[in-house]
Amino acid sequence: MSFKDTKVVIVGAGKVGSTTAFSIINQGLCGDVCLIDVNHEHAVGEALDMRDSVFFMNRNVNVHAGDYSECADADIVIITAAAPMPKDSNDRLEMLKPSLGVVRSVVEQVMASGFDGIFLVVSNPVDVMSYYTWKVSGLPHERVIGSGTFLDSARLCRALSDMYDLASNSVEAYVLGEHGDSEIVSWNSATIGGKRVDDVLRDNASRTRGVTRDELRKRTVQAGWDIFSRKGNTCYGIASSTASIAKSILFDENRIMPVSVYLDGQYGIRDTFISVPTIVDSTGAKEIVEIDLLPDELEALKKSANMLHGLDEKL
Repeated sequence: MSFKDTKVVIVGAGKVGSTTAFSIINQGLCGDVCLIDVNHEHAVGEALDMRDSVFFMNRNVNVHAGDYSECADADIVIITAAAPMPKDSNDRLEMLKPSLGVVRSVVEQVMASGFDGIFLVVSNPVDVMSYYTWKVSGLPHERVIGSGTFLDSARLCRALSDMYDLASNSVEAYVLGEHGDSEIVSWNSATIGGKRVDDVLRDNASRTRGVTRDELRKRTVQAGWDIFSRKGNTCYGIASSTASIAKSILFDENRIMPVSVYLDGQYGIRDTFISVPTIVDSTGAKEIVEIDLLPDELEALKKSANMLHGLDEKL
């Protein structure tokens, strides 16, 4: 597959969808980016604006607005379309019922085009929407991936790196489970420069200033709402994480990332989309990585999965 033959379709040209498109174009990840939106003229406007920017990027990417027929030869379809967040809500699960109809309509139209690529689901609540996309599409579960807790993990790494004045990529820490209030941190595998985070917290008490693991988890859960409450949306972080997942697919990177994928017995969890470390390549979710979790971490992950599975069963 040559670069010019690669294509990404983004359904939903709102803040998240358009910023994701811009991130993909800016990095030159594929040859063709198509925007689809219920407001076609808005998608046209976003595409025209981005086309102006391509000149300054030293890229050769075609960006345009289109319809669902464009999905027939797409490598990835990214779903960002969803129902609006209810006012005065900080619960992603409140978006479930209205978003189901949106996602069903999108997936049915994508599949009617003859699409045979990979779905990358961003619409919230992302774990349930990923499960629903898989069910409606009829595709192998490996070819449906949710953005999951990849961004949450990045936020945790940034919080830890800020405490010690380090580059965030010096930290390796995974947030697992639901992208939401029940998510957990795998402290057993978290490291800073190869040193366990628990040891770093203990050995650097003067810089840690009493910050606990539980406080760091709460900060991670709250981080998105801290942004949302101020500007009414989050777009740059989720767009960048989505582009990174798309890059691992398009470039066959075999990168391990915490994304929402179908579990069939791993970690003792079945028939549920939930975030765990996963090898992502050109085939989609190539392999689930089962890291060692402490007993309380595993129990919390299963509790998160049970909550999601209960919602999945009602679809």
